[in-house]
Formats: sequence, C-alpha cells, structure tokens
Amino acid sequence: MKKISNIRTILLLCATLLLGSCDLTETMQVEADKAMIFGSESGLRLYAYSFYRALPTLSTGYNQDEMCDIAAVRQTDVFIQQNAYNAETATSWSWGTLRNINYFIDGCHSKECTVDAATRDNYLGIARWFRAWFYYNKLTQYGEVPWFGSEIQSYQYDIMYKERDSRDVIIRNMIEDLDFAYEHIQATSSVNSSTLTKWAAAALKSRVCLFEAAFRRYHKLTGPEITAEELYAQAAGAAKLVMDNSGLSLNMATGTKGAYRDLFYLETPITSEIILAVCANSASGIYGTQNYWYNSLSYGKGWSLVRPFVNTYLNLDGTPFTSGTGYETKSFAAEMKDRDLRLAQTVRGLDFKRDGKATVADMTVCLTGYHVIKYSLDDTKYDNNEKNNNSIPLLRYAEVLLNYAEAQAELRKLTDTDWNNTIGALRRRAGITGGTEKLPTTADTYLQQTFYPDVADPVLLEIRRERAIELVAEGMRFNDLRRWKCGELIEQLPWTGMHITALNTDIDLNGDGTPDCYFTDNGTQSSNKDCKTVNVKNETGLYVTTAPAGGYDLQYNPGTGNRIWYSDDRQYLYPIPAQVIRDYESAGYKLSQNPNWN
Repeated sequence: MKKISNIRTILLLCATLLLGSCDLTETMQVEADKAMIFGSESGLRLYAYSFYRALPTLSTGYNQDEMCDIAAVRQTDVFIQQNAYNAETATSWSWGTLRNINYFIDGCHSKECTVDAATRDNYLGIARWFRAWFYYNKLTQYGEVPWFGSEIQSYQYDIMYKERDSRDVIIRNMIEDLDFAYEHIQATSSVNSSTLTKWAAAALKSRVCLFEAAFRRYHKLTGPEITAEELYAQAAGAAKLVMDNSGLSLNMATGTKGAYRDLFYLETPITSEIILAVCANSASGIYGTQNYWYNSLSYGKGWSLVRPFVNTYLNLDGTPFTSGTGYETKSFAAEMKDRDLRLAQTVRGLDFKRDGKATVADMTVCLTGYHVIKYSLDDTKYDNNEKNNNSIPLLRYAEVLLNYAEAQAELRKLTDTDWNNTIGALRRRAGITGGTEKLPTTADTYLQQTFYPDVADPVLLEIRRERAIELVAEGMRFNDLRRWKCGELIEQLPWTGMHITALNTDIDLNGDGTPDCYFTDNGTQSSNKDCKTVNVKNETGLYVTTAPAGGYDLQYNPGTGNRIWYSDDRQYLYPIPAQVIRDYESAGYKLSQNPNWN
C-alpha cells in the first residue's frame, strides 16, 4: 500500500511541477520529496515520462505545416501578413518545460538519486533527448537563445537574465545531449513507437544537424566555429547509425490504404518504420481531431495542396509530369493517372471513397481541388467531432533516409549506392520504376524555376523534390524553407488549384462516368442533384482565371491580408518578445533582439 501511495504522490508532484512552472523566473509551488522521485526506478520513470507532454499531440501533430508554400489556407497566419506581426505582439517565450527537465537532470546527479548508474543514465538519456527537442524548437524559432544547462534558482539573477548564447553553444550542447541519449537509452524498440529508443536519439540528431548545417551554408553565416561541413557530416553519421544498426525499414505492405498512407491511417503505428509516434487508443478514449480539421469548415482552415506542388509528383516511369505536352491543361482525372502512388494517398484521387462511395474533393472545404486525406479517416462519422483513432508519426525512418541523402549530397559524397538505398527506395515504394538506382544527371527545369532557382545541382533538386513529397504535412516544410533561405516562396498568391474544362456545365472530376461538380460564375445551379454547385465568381476566395491554352484554372485568394516575406530577411527568425527585453532591462540586464525586429 505504501508503494502505491508513493506512486500517486509522485504523479501528483509531477503534474504540479508541469502546471506550476511556466517560466524560469517562477518559484516552484511544490518542492517535491527528491528521495521519492530519485530513490527508485519507478520514481525516475514516472517523472521522465511526464516529459512526453512536450511532444505534439493528437490535436496538433497533423497541422504543423499550416504555414508553408505548398498548400492554400483560408486564413493567412499573422506572422506572414504585412505589418501584422512584430516584437510587441510576440508572446511565445516560454521556459517552463526546460525547467522541469533540468530539475530532473540535476536531481539524477544529487545524493538523493540512489538507483544504479545504468538505470539512472537511461532516464537521464530520456531527459536529455527532451532537452534537445526543446532547444531544437528554440533554435529554429529564435536562433541564438540562452543555454540553461541546470535548474535556475530564484536568487541566480546573473544566470536567469543571461544574454543569448551563440548558435555554436546551442548546437554543441544539443549534440552532446543526443549523443548521451543514444549511448544510454536502453530501449532499442518500442511496442507502439510511443516511447523513446536510442534510434530516436540518432534520428533527431540527424534532423537537428541537417537543419543547422543548411542554415549556416545557405545564410552564409560568418563567425561560427562549427562549419556547415562538420554538421552535415554529423547529420549523415547519425542517420547512418540508424540505417545500419536499427533494423528499421520502409513499410512496403500495401495493407489497408497503401504502404504510404497506412503510416498515418492506422491506430497501431507501423513500428518497422515509425520511430516515435503520438498514439490514439480507442480502448482508453484517446482520440484526435484530424478529420475535423481537414473536412470541416468550422474547425480547419481548408489546408489544400496547390497545383505547382502537385505538378512535382513524378510519373510512375520516373519522368517529370511537367515534361509531358499539355500538362498545364490536363483535367484532374487525367493528371492523376500513372503518377507517384503517394499522390492518391495524400489527396482524394480517382478511386477515393467515403463511406464506400466514390467521392471527390469537397469544394466547400477544400480550396484547390486537392483535398488532403493523409491524416484523416475515410468514414464521415469522424468528421465534425474529435473521434479519430489513427496515430500520428513524429519521427520516421523515411526522414532518416532523406536526411542522409541530403547531407551526403551537400558534402558531394552521395554515391549511386546511397541514392539507390535512400531516394530510390522511397520512390520504389511509391511505385516509381525509373531513375531509382543511379544519381540523376539532368536538372528538372520546372522544379528549378518554380521552387529553387538558385539550385543547379540535379541531385540536390531531386532530393528536395522527394523531401517535400514524402514529408508533406508533417511539419517540416517551413523549417526547410528557412534553412534553405527560400522564404520568398511563402509569398505566392493567389494559390492555383486544379484545371477545369468548362463553366456552368456538369463535370466528371474523377473520370468514373458520373458528373459530380458544377462550377458556376453566373449563379446558376446544376439540374443534376448529384452534382455539387461551386460558385467561382468572386475575386477573393475561390474563383477562376482563363487558362492560356483553354479552359479555366481554379484560384484561391484568402483576402485576409497579403502574404509577405520581408526583403530584410527578418522572418527567418521570430522576434524576441519586446516585453521580455523590457523585463531584462527592469532587472538591470540586457537581451539582444533578432535582426530587423526592433
């Protein structure tokens, strides 16, 4: 009975600490009995597992790419609206999660920690993984930030109000944390990918080092001691650890909805590929809101892929879709044929069914005709509520392959064998038969001109194509644009949707012989009750423009503020909130601001 009581007390203390410490400057409301936490493995485990609350949830893990260039949304994020975001409106400077982590790390080194070294270091590895995760988000958001390696006491003003540390300090400490986590986390597998393994440490290190390497290279940073080349090598090395030793592999089973979509469709994560996931659990009533966000007007933002991005999906023979004559005016039914299988597993394609019936994009919700299904379930009963029972991957083996390929390519070390085992493997899973075994030698001019005009290397271009397609909607794109210094792609407006052949007439979008959409610019209605009428008369919201070669292109303009990427490059970093800087000044200290946010 005493053991059960102690466990309950630890859980209560953990919850109190998490809820009660929102900032480094706050005093803990409860001083936990350290012996209770650090005197047994169960205490360490319960406290360490509280850190998982810092991960994206079933209600946020699917919409992390909300602000990017490859999808239309109903409302423009204030961060990229002209004159809508500044240091006075910024509020996201929060350190409570870090304080809890450092409290635990310090406690593991205290006299109260009486467990054996191996057990202690296992949970220390988990804590240090989460510290690296915390600082990765801070690094991508703010760049230089103060590094706090220990819990700050209320009297330590010189530490509490320290100036920001360099990117070198941040990345070096993150690498040390992840190396420690890799060496000391004992788990090499997880029953449902919901808890950390040593491979999660190596995978995250490959992500972290790749981001920082590219940021240093493409932003031409001067002064850092650690070179981009060193960080690319670290990224490649961490990825190779996973590739050579983990036993992980790409899911190849066609399963329920296809080898790719099943990774996002099933309740039980596919552990052969998914390294870390946030898990739904029907038995415990743990559900997500994916359908609600992608299929509802009241909750979601209509996140819909745009045609310039859809055009980058290859044909099944490995040739670019845009190399074919007349691709600009192909109907939706024509453009979906013989394409990379991931396209029809990411958006509603030719054979998509809801409740067992052939269904096309819902144009009352979808903004472009490319209605995303990657995270949602196919039954309408999941719409307009919070009952999704599909789990959400956070780290996948596929990303590790992409990280390795890009790092090696940037180092000019990628071989045909590497290509075959990384990009080629991903494409073969997607049904692509051509160009999977050898490095590409010709640059795709459409991909280059539309997205990456400063990149001439065909290998890097293809890796970027593959990364955008494989990881679409997984929260990577905005950071990729920032590290590659491609923020200007954010400005694209209006967004272009699918091509339609005619107005004010019934159209069979999916080519199954049954008309299903009626696009009107004069307010008329279809006489066919099964044809959904879509008004395209307005010049904001959904409308059409005449295509040069005939027919019409759907366009969408949110009309809620211009999307802007300032020429002074300020948006590659968020501003330090002005109130935080004033708080420093009030305490007699100084905190510098990011460039051009004053």
